[in-house]
Amino acid sequence: MTEKFDPQAALADTRHEFGEHGGVNLSIETSTTFTVMEAEMMPELFSGRAGPEGGCYLYGRHFNPTVYALGKQLAAIENTAAGYATASGMGAISAALMQVCDAGDHIVCGNTVYGGTFALLNSYLPAKARVTTTFVDITDHASVADAFTDQTKVLYIESIANPTLDVADIPKLAEIAHAKGAVLIVDNTFSPMLLTPANHGADIVVHSLTKFVNGASDIIAGAVCGSHEFIGSLMDLQLGSLMLLGSTMDAQMAFSISMRIPHLGLRITEHSRRALIFAERLRERGAPVVYPGLADHPQHALLASLVNESYGFGGVFGLDLGTVQRAEQFMETLQNEFGFGFMAVSLGYFDTLMSCSGETTSSELTEAERLEAGISPGYVRISIGYTGSLEQRWKQFETTLDRLGVTD
Repeated sequence: MTEKFDPQAALADTRHEFGEHGGVNLSIETSTTFTVMEAEMMPELFSGRAGPEGGCYLYGRHFNPTVYALGKQLAAIENTAAGYATASGMGAISAALMQVCDAGDHIVCGNTVYGGTFALLNSYLPAKARVTTTFVDITDHASVADAFTDQTKVLYIESIANPTLDVADIPKLAEIAHAKGAVLIVDNTFSPMLLTPANHGADIVVHSLTKFVNGASDIIAGAVCGSHEFIGSLMDLQLGSLMLLGSTMDAQMAFSISMRIPHLGLRITEHSRRALIFAERLRERGAPVVYPGLADHPQHALLASLVNESYGFGGVFGLDLGTVQRAEQFMETLQNEFGFGFMAVSLGYFDTLMSCSGETTSSELTEAERLEAGISPGYVRISIGYTGSLEQRWKQFETTLDRLGVTD
């Protein structure tokens, strides 16, 4: 039997970066430019023949020691050879896609993805770079395969879709992409630690670190994880999407996120534990809950076969309240009367965040596109937090459900 991958153990095995003067924490390297001891080293850096693996750095928009250390932590978690952090999740997504695709190329993408990703693929890239995208239901593998053309370079998916929580069959989708000569890029924002896409065939993994990885909703950040060759290509001085478009991360932000990585596994586990309990209790009431940890979720068995042990099934669940008005009343009562979380976009915060997806993070889709993706007008995406006791929070939630007459 193949030994299960444990991202927490992989992280622990990653070489710890000590501070400059022996501090237990790594130092923050704020320099925008770096010196060399011999003049001949400068052209070596510019040509790419020397770099951070040899302890040499060029410029802050290129590799930075503090950001590089964070990249190694992220690569350990994602079980890739390398990783690097970016200034935002969209910075990571756009850099990865632009690095793989040239003008005239084609992308196949799931039809349920984050609204910003949808806008990038549906509107921005066709207009600015002549890169087009076909959106398909990623659970329909025949349709996915049929969507490929001779110009398709990328199959782009979310491991757990935002906001519908459809689960991607990463091994099968990797098989389809590779048979067509394409690269599989997986956005793993919803499932750090609990899913490791590279272990199931993904070539490149991207993240919005703003969410679960950072965990405090105070830093905008992203990451790209992949091979040494691919991460290096992002920094190429002639064609590197990170180097030339400039979406690399600031060193002080990298330090702050790096300090939160060691307890990411603990946080994900508690998010998942509470989400599952809430979802099970909602199911007992007959409420229209969506959560891949429930046995009746269409891809529950699939996700159970893919997840790493002990981290659960994720900290996000959905509740379909039918109408926008009902969804808004539900969220307003929880926030304004009970102090149960916040009406806000994003996810992975230590407190609960609630949003009506169709009106917010999926608003870039037309009404028809939202309905085709399975996003109803009253669908509320709930990223469950871990403040307060579980029973205290459930009582507030249950009282609100009772007032709205949600099925008991």
